[in-house]
Amino acid sequence: MRIRQIGVALLAVFALVGCEVTTGGGPVVQDAPRPTPQANAPAPQAVARFRTVVERVAPVAVQTCRAQTRNRRCDFRIVIDERPGLPPNAFQTLDDSGRPVIGFTSALIANARNSDELAFILGHEAAHHIEGHIPQSQRRAMEGALLGTIVGAALGLDTAGVDTAQRLGGTIGARRFSKDFELEADRLGTVIAARAGYDPVRGAEYFNRIPDPGNRFLGTHPPNADRIETVRRTAAGL
Repeated sequence: MRIRQIGVALLAVFALVGCEVTTGGGPVVQDAPRPTPQANAPAPQAVARFRTVVERVAPVAVQTCRAQTRNRRCDFRIVIDERPGLPPNAFQTLDDSGRPVIGFTSALIANARNSDELAFILGHEAAHHIEGHIPQSQRRAMEGALLGTIVGAALGLDTAGVDTAQRLGGTIGARRFSKDFELEADRLGTVIAARAGYDPVRGAEYFNRIPDPGNRFLGTHPPNADRIETVRRTAAGL
């Protein structure tokens, strides 16, 4: 699963309504009907549950971001990816202006069994940004690509071979610490969810219902059991 300053805007694009929630002096909610509901849209009850989770967890994520970072934007934009056929998933990225974006697919909102799962996942994705995982991954990918280029050239590879070595080095560099990043986001996501009044241990039960990636070499995610144990250990220490 696949996770900013004064005047924070939190935008959740719902399957049936567009809702903008602004923190600062209390939430302001504006609804506008969508012209054509998507076939894969979650039920209205699921949308309402997600909206409540966003309104409670997002301010805690913003506060945590401001407290733990310097010169990093904390105005999270939270969106639903409504494209048909997408599996349950959540992600964190940056838009063209550098604003942190957290996305949930409609399938994930529909499949979540309770608010605790949604809160933990939202906290986890926010934690990726707070911990600076995107720039760290980019930096390590660049370092790996540079090393691959140097090695390819030293071996006397042709241009195509050097390009391949560069891509391989970049992939290895980006993935080398990805499992650690996931566990780090699990720990801080646990704290964020708990501070928002949710049960992160109950939320982490979501891992019991998704495929276990195991402990693959250069895998992007750690085993589900390790993630559940990380959440339990973190929650016990709060």
